[in-house]
Amino acid sequence: MAVIQFRNSRGKTSDPAAAAPPPQAPVPDDRVTCRGTVGPLKENWQQWSSDHQASQKQNPFSQQQVCGAPPTGLPQRGQRGYGRPLEGSVTERRGRDAHTHVGREVEELCAAIRAIGRRGEEGADAGLRGTGAGDRGGGAAGQGTESVTVEFGRLFEHYVTISNKLVGVLLRARRQGLVHFDGEMLWQGQDDRVVITLRQ
Repeated sequence: MAVIQFRNSRGKTSDPAAAAPPPQAPVPDDRVTCRGTVGPLKENWQQWSSDHQASQKQNPFSQQQVCGAPPTGLPQRGQRGYGRPLEGSVTERRGRDAHTHVGREVEELCAAIRAIGRRGEEGADAGLRGTGAGDRGGGAAGQGTESVTVEFGRLFEHYVTISNKLVGVLLRARRQGLVHFDGEMLWQGQDDRVVITLRQ
């Protein structure tokens, strides 16, 4: 029997029998594998379905809610926790995070007013006397306490590099009694001369 040898371009000889691919292993029966994995998937699906149905019975907007019956486990009007997200829920966490974020923005606004404002007596300017719209708490104007004032236009030019929500943060700070300004809303250009007072 003759052995056939081939020469490649480099001049080396090769045996065609040595280059043959190795035999493949037998393929396992897929039906056995599928039967073993479907059981746990079915159990997980049933568990998820049961949990979802239970949560929908708590949901006041669900079609599974019995008409006229209050959702079980949820506080009713007048009870503690009514109108609030469930304790430990993702919604509650998001609300806390948002409250913290807005609080930080109010602090940044107060720091910006301190940095660019003028220090003086709170009752010195005529525009600051009396109780204007939105003046809630934090002491009445004109008591002679030290305050920092800045015009809205100047604050807007400075604060626009920090945040684009200046008016919203100002309204929030006024609700907390940290700042005072006349009027319900401040508009760029129109209200550039309105004096904003930071109460300390």
